[in-house]
Order: sequence, then C-alpha cells, then structure tokens
Amino acid sequence: MIGAVTRPPAIVRTRHISARVPNDPLTRWLYLKATRHIVTTGEGLRAQLVRENGFPQERITSVPTGVDLNRFAPGERAAARRTTGLPPERLLIGIVATLRSWKGHRYLIEAFARLPADTGLVIVGDGPQRPMLEAQVGELKIRHKVLFAGNQRDVVPWLQSFDLFALPSYANEGVPQALIQAMLVGLPCVTTNIGSMAELAIHEKTALVVQPQDSSALAAALKRLLQDKNLSQTLGAAARRHCAERFSYERMVDRMEAIYREAADAHR
Repeated sequence: MIGAVTRPPAIVRTRHISARVPNDPLTRWLYLKATRHIVTTGEGLRAQLVRENGFPQERITSVPTGVDLNRFAPGERAAARRTTGLPPERLLIGIVATLRSWKGHRYLIEAFARLPADTGLVIVGDGPQRPMLEAQVGELKIRHKVLFAGNQRDVVPWLQSFDLFALPSYANEGVPQALIQAMLVGLPCVTTNIGSMAELAIHEKTALVVQPQDSSALAAALKRLLQDKNLSQTLGAAARRHCAERFSYERMVDRMEAIYREAADAHR
C-alpha cells in the first residue's frame, strides 16, 4: 500500500542573472504557484521581474550575495606579486571571469591595445571563448603584454596583484561576485551597468561606468585611472567601504534566514 502523500515543502527560488524569464504558463506556474517566495541578488533583477513578467513585488525580495570581508581585503601588492609570479613593476589591469562572450573580454582586449606600452593585462579564468581571445591578442600583436592565467583556486592574491580591475559585461549579469571581490580588495574598477551592477558601481563614486560593447569608452576610462592616481585611490577606498556595508556574509545570512522562516511559517 502506498503511503499518504505528504505536503510539498515551501520553496524559495533564487534568481542570480538578468537573462529574461519566459512568460509561458509553465514558467509562471513555477515562479508563482510552486514557489512561496522569490529572492533576487539585486534590486535591478527584482524590478525586472515585476516590470517584464508582472510578478507581484511583495513576493520578491532582493538579497545580495554575501562575501567574506576578511578574506577579500586590500593586501600588499609586492607580496601578492611574489605569490602570483606577476612582474613587480608593471602596471597591471586584471579581469576575473569565465571566458564567455557576454563578459566582454573582446572589448577589454580591444581597449587594452590602445593603452600605454608599459601596461599589462591579466585574464584570470577559462572558458569557451579562450581560443578566440588568444587569436585576437595575436592579431593585435600584444601577446607579450597579455597573460591568460587560467582558472585559479584562490583569486585573492591575483586581485591584490592588480592595479586596476575591469569587467565590461554586456548581458546576463546580476551582482557579479568578481566585481564585489575586486571592490573589497580596494581596486579602482571600470565596468558597465548590466543587471544589478549599478548597486555596486556608482559612476564617479565607487567606479567608472561605461557603455557596454564600447571599447573606445573603456580605453578612455582605463587610461584616466592609470593617469590619475588620486582618483584611483579615492574610487578604490570608496568601493571597499560601499561593499563592506552591503555585501557581507552576515548580512546575507540574516536576511535569508528571515525569508526562509517566513516562508515555512506561512506554509504551516
């Protein structure tokens, strides 16, 4: 004899990216009937679900993903470069991201090719775009200034080795972990306004923000930070303060615990 069917558990669904959610019946059932509450990792993603899908805003809460503030912190650059093996004197621009098209690596490489000869570019991460990006670097004759470092188990010393950080994404982002981590390390950043990235990158206050898929604007912003040390230091310090206040593990855990408790209580 088959036992009695138990009541299904209350489900809290988390949304991390800005790719469009379909409005077909099955997806609407999944989000509105099967799910007790929706959590997004940014206010921009929450607003997108309300605006594009008509989901009730009271059923959606924004809770940014938390980061370990003690681990991702400013460090001594010379010591970090001894760990990573990066050249001790060269100005280095870095990116940490899976090598996928929408992360915008091709635009960063185009921009980097226009920068002064004494700069270097470090690309941490791997993915399907690597052969195309390596070919692009070769065509631009900048192979001697670009390092493909591959996946790294611990990205902290790499971030601490950089002088600037760039993340020129043009699609599918929520609140990128790599951007939060770079800001917590105190790096001056150049990025775009995709998904909920504006909650991190406030133009001229915590970062320089450029239009996506615009290598000229990206090059100009990077050159500005390379030339203006005061601006770089100001943005890096402001970025660290901004993210430390809003993106700690403790803040995330407290808010998620409250959401889970409320969902469970309403399900009883």
